[in-house]
Amino acid sequence: MARVNEAEKYLIKICPAMRKHVPHHEPYPTSFERFKDPYRALIRAVVYQQLSGKAAGTIYGRVIALYPDKKHPDPEDILNTKDEKLRAAGLSRQKIAALKDIAQKRLDKIIPHQRSIAHLPDEEIIERLTAARGVGRWTVEMYLMFSLGRPDVLPVDDLGVRKGAEKMLGRELNPKQLGEYGARWAPWRSAAAWHCWRAVDTVLMEP
Repeated sequence: MARVNEAEKYLIKICPAMRKHVPHHEPYPTSFERFKDPYRALIRAVVYQQLSGKAAGTIYGRVIALYPDKKHPDPEDILNTKDEKLRAAGLSRQKIAALKDIAQKRLDKIIPHQRSIAHLPDEEIIERLTAARGVGRWTVEMYLMFSLGRPDVLPVDDLGVRKGAEKMLGRELNPKQLGEYGARWAPWRSAAAWHCWRAVDTVLMEP
């Protein structure tokens, strides 16, 4: 293992399945810097939905380029942009509607500012951000984990997490069962999810 973080030490100590697999993985990251503002993060997430990384990056770049005087469009900018202009950048009608709903919910203070969201509990963040059109729980869970660096998020509906957990434990799991088993990983369930993802691609040499 390249390094041992507090999360890995805990998971190895309390879970035999983690003890077997974690030493073969890179540790869960401890530094998260990009897209902390929920409004910006959700705009990007919606653009990237159901697209390959390269195609999504191209379209996202075109959308941002519609506002050359700013690093990122404000909610008012999105709402005042004609749908035809956003369509020309490569967005579907559904994504345009989602972006405008995100912008409106920012203005309505349902989607909080970065400095405010830092003080909110995970479930309140999920409730508030999923109120926006096109934003599901998984999207917010990824934001919690990889933008805010919240340590105790277990995305039980993520297929990769579930398949990795099944590989570690040697049995099939539905989301409810994963949530119940994963309770023992608290308060480091984000790191546990990371190692479930890693387990999918890791081949262990059996003694």
